[in-house]
Amino acid sequence: MYFTENKSDEGHGRLALRSGAVSIIARGVNAVIQIGSVLFLARLLSPEDYGLVGMVMAITGFAPVLVDLGSRDAIVQRPRITEGDVSALFWITQAVGIGFAALIAGGGPLIAHFYGEPRLTMISVVSSLTFITSALTAQHYALLRRAMKFQELGIIEVIANLLGASVAVTMALYGLHYWALVTRPIASATFLAAGSWIQCRWIPGRPRLTSEVKSMVRFGINVTGFTMTDFAGKSVDRVAIGYRTGAASLGYYQNAAFVYDNLIDIVVAPLHGVAVSALSKLRDNHAELRRCWAKALSTLAFFSSPAFGLLAATSQDLIVLLLGPKWARSGMLLSILALRGMPHAIERTCGWLHVTAGRTDRWMRWGTFLACAQFVALFAGLPFGPSGIITAYVVLMFILFIPGLAYSGRPLNIGAGAVLEAVWRPLSAALVATAVAFVVRREVLPYTSIVQRTTLVTAAYLTVYLAIVIGILRVWTPFRSAWALIGDVLPAPLQRALKPASLVERKNFEHV
Repeated sequence: MYFTENKSDEGHGRLALRSGAVSIIARGVNAVIQIGSVLFLARLLSPEDYGLVGMVMAITGFAPVLVDLGSRDAIVQRPRITEGDVSALFWITQAVGIGFAALIAGGGPLIAHFYGEPRLTMISVVSSLTFITSALTAQHYALLRRAMKFQELGIIEVIANLLGASVAVTMALYGLHYWALVTRPIASATFLAAGSWIQCRWIPGRPRLTSEVKSMVRFGINVTGFTMTDFAGKSVDRVAIGYRTGAASLGYYQNAAFVYDNLIDIVVAPLHGVAVSALSKLRDNHAELRRCWAKALSTLAFFSSPAFGLLAATSQDLIVLLLGPKWARSGMLLSILALRGMPHAIERTCGWLHVTAGRTDRWMRWGTFLACAQFVALFAGLPFGPSGIITAYVVLMFILFIPGLAYSGRPLNIGAGAVLEAVWRPLSAALVATAVAFVVRREVLPYTSIVQRTTLVTAAYLTVYLAIVIGILRVWTPFRSAWALIGDVLPAPLQRALKPASLVERKNFEHV
């Protein structure tokens, strides 16, 4: 199943929809695990512990996106692949992982000298192991994606994350402080590699450096080019804050960014693999590809925009409630940062079109442009501290998300008008609901308890959003998609009971 021709079969729409739902559910479970572990770790560790690890993670955190050289997307996108091709990619990624691990470990003293913090030398040496453990996963993970085995991948990711979090919490309980944070990504990557190898029983053989392998490497290097420039754009703020204001200030920023990044991971990151796998099978039918893309983007905006708007309205209370009063400053930063998530979640789908069209060179150019724009925003906001940086990032993303998607869709005849048509309704409703929620929190409920205020603000937000998006703008497609999905995964007796109510949706399931 891993090396057959990459084309759509009967039931492709159903499989793609279920795969997307399973991926989001798995990522949601992972987020619960992440948040649960943070509740323990934030009370056991100090902002300085987070800041120390954040200084090194700003440099080593790109390991998972670098060592595979973009081979995951290359393997999924290619119409045909052979075992020899994948074996060659496997050994190439191992060499890259070992090389970068040696580079980071050897550069530990330089990192420590840059920040003026001697403890960073050993943190860098241990963190370098992430490159090696991440390299072991790439090809097996990609083969499972190519075969649309997203349920199996979801289970593997949840187990790996749970075991990694357990290791970190245990180390923190035994008083190992920042080493708990250093060890967690290494442990999680190791467990993920083990699960991928157990599920995908393919064993790398003797590599063959064919023209197809060279083509996939070029394709993947462009993907890596985007991810590296994207990582640089996201990490330079941490470097600047850590260098300018110290570990404690970076710790507050780091935890705000942690919550934000986890929500992005839940609503967007798991869909990339599903979207690329599904849309790549429709490359010969551009009309159907564009229709499926527009429906998927509209559905994503429908759920992601209010999620980030609600986070913006409640984060100041939510952070204090979950992490304690000492993290209140993180809640204030997150309240601003969450506003960026509305356009950012939509912009993150650019890769769907770039990879499907086979134009990862354009994706890399977009990443380079976006990173440069973020550098400008960083230096504009830096004199005003972390809140100034975040505000500049919010403004920048609202300016660039539609041009970015229009640029990615140009090879497939998808323009700015199609993007705007797909997202303007849920995005507008979410912005209005966010403004109302801020007014309610500030003017109506300033003296209520944290739990009561969070509950009432959430209720007000959802009421306003649904009233606008459904009652005024008449957006029903996401509900039809969700209903069709529920009807497909329910046990047979319940499916028969619900059949009369869902007959229209079930008939059109493949088109959903």
